[in-house]
Amino acid sequence: MAFIRKNVWELGGGDWPATILWYARGVAAMKKKALNDPNGWRFYAGIHGFNPQLWQLLGFFSSSDPQPNAADAKRYWKQCQHGSWFFLPWHRGYLLALEANIRAEISQMSGAPNDWALPYWNYFKPNENKLPPAFASADWPDGHGNNPLFVQQRYGPQDDGNVFVPMDAVDLKAMNDHQFKGPGRGSTPGFGGVETGFAHGGRTHGGIETQPHDQVHGLVGGGTPSKPGAMSIPDSAGLDPIFYLHHANIDRLWEVWQRDPLSKGNPLDSNWVKGPVSIGERKFSMPMPGNKPWDYTPGDMTDLAKLGYTYDDLAAAPPAVQPFERLQRLGASAAVAGAAKGVAPVTGKNIELVGASAQSIKIAGSETRASVQLDRNVRQKVTSSLNAAARAAAPESAAPDRVFLNLENVRGLDDATNFKIYVSSPGHPEHLAGSVGLFGVSKATSPDEEHAGQGMNIVLEITDVVDEMHLNRAFDVDALQVRIAPLRPVPDEAQISIGRISIYREGR
Repeated sequence: MAFIRKNVWELGGGDWPATILWYARGVAAMKKKALNDPNGWRFYAGIHGFNPQLWQLLGFFSSSDPQPNAADAKRYWKQCQHGSWFFLPWHRGYLLALEANIRAEISQMSGAPNDWALPYWNYFKPNENKLPPAFASADWPDGHGNNPLFVQQRYGPQDDGNVFVPMDAVDLKAMNDHQFKGPGRGSTPGFGGVETGFAHGGRTHGGIETQPHDQVHGLVGGGTPSKPGAMSIPDSAGLDPIFYLHHANIDRLWEVWQRDPLSKGNPLDSNWVKGPVSIGERKFSMPMPGNKPWDYTPGDMTDLAKLGYTYDDLAAAPPAVQPFERLQRLGASAAVAGAAKGVAPVTGKNIELVGASAQSIKIAGSETRASVQLDRNVRQKVTSSLNAAARAAAPESAAPDRVFLNLENVRGLDDATNFKIYVSSPGHPEHLAGSVGLFGVSKATSPDEEHAGQGMNIVLEITDVVDEMHLNRAFDVDALQVRIAPLRPVPDEAQISIGRISIYREGR
């Protein structure tokens, strides 16, 4: 049987569709288990991440809780892959295992369906960006309390308990990056991330992880360092039942990306296919029903048919600017642009710093501004490549530069911080470069056995912004101005800072 994951807002049955009611019953059964039970709800959250002080602050842990034995902790806990090219396959396995445990729990209940599958939350569809009602009420549908899908520590984008995903704060630009693995080094991290080993909190997040994944975590969880939202922080996100519907949507988008005719597909590198265990690091392992261990590799996670499930909607994401459309915009002839139709752009191999800010930047209050000084010679290389596109005789000779804005060494204590970034030059309108969420920043800031405390690196492609500035004669400048506008004012206690803002070109 192929299980079908369906859109939570289109299940039918009012605020409590049968699929959600069975999910709640399964979650409730898992929540009854002790922390050290590998098939329990909190144990599963600990697989994603565990911080005893944070869990205690949130009310999910006490010093009397029996913690997992050393063997179980070593095999399963603190395993989630972030800032890694394993982000997508690791989470796919995590969802499959959680789903199997929910099925095992409800299978023991009268009237349970034999085809139950985890739903997904597609917040991009019109009028479906609000938290599904069953997750927003403390009560079961009969009016009695203790709804296991409700988490009190879920505060929303304005920190007022109104949980929704603002549509102007999320995007699907990552779907237009046709390579899974990016070169990094200031250039694209790719759709799926830069090459890493086992990375329980890596520094540079991939395209789909940066947007919409990180954004949605912080927007839904909300909170502050002293009053954190569970969804906002990697070490507590798995405690919130909405986490798994959010990740089912990210998993769905991966499959949509794979089916794009321009997609270059998943990595074929042995280190990716076989996973970190192939280089002597931790294996990916989940406790299945009956506490049976299941080990898997990224290569095991690439074919939905073999995994026994699919989605009810795998239609292409809203169209982004395609390579041939970019050539048209830059002035290429109809023949050249037409020949580029259906062809993915050639990946640039030359990565070069165009410019950078002179000092670190503190993010506080409702707005922060910074200046990025440009190297004239390198900036002119970008301009030359854009001009060449208009004169090219063939698509392969057109290939204009791509441009990326980097936030380097981002540190702080508030993972729920979200802000928009605007770029401008003197005397010209500003352009939205993108929106950023700092999911994972507190972990990346605190030195421990896995992290040096250097913070996160966030990469936004601003190719379309630079193209527009070029066409409006606004890129021929010595510096660009960057404005950082938080969705809500950043308190001093958040201690958010950016080590450097830099701009890189990727050319042939």
